[in-house]
Amino acid sequence: MSSLAEKGLKISKNAIFSVFITRASKLLGRPFQIAIILKEVAEKLADKKSSKGAFGQLIDLGLTLVRLVQAYVTGAYRQVETSTIVSGVAVLLYVLSPLDLVPDFIPVVGVMDDFALISWFITKFQAEIARFQEWEKTSASAASGVAPAPAVSDKSQPAVAELGHS
Repeated sequence: MSSLAEKGLKISKNAIFSVFITRASKLLGRPFQIAIILKEVAEKLADKKSSKGAFGQLIDLGLTLVRLVQAYVTGAYRQVETSTIVSGVAVLLYVLSPLDLVPDFIPVVGVMDDFALISWFITKFQAEIARFQEWEKTSASAASGVAPAPAVSDKSQPAVAELGHS
């Protein structure tokens, strides 16, 4: 069976997802609408946060995506390609949309395509997400006046294999 990231790659190439990419590129200049989307996606992911294991890690990374887009839109973090942010917003729109390949109202299976697309995004943009997570740690330490913790190898970012296979 293929991994979640491979399934997400297939979804990312689907015509339905291209609609979300177009919508995301139009929304990028509208911070208030992006803020509403970020809040709704964070709430949706938080509802599923009770999940353990690989899906819990994937939800945490989905919330990292929400924070990345939020930091970009507010101007706090711009060390990321605009195309990455457009793809990230498209993923968030897809997660939020009731009109995706597998409707969310179908128990368990309904969120699998959402998780697959998040997994694809995390896999494709893993280096940019790792840089953002490091920036978050550094800026949080700077804001608190505490010296940043020593850098840890990529153990803070789950390996793709840890994200699970379906």
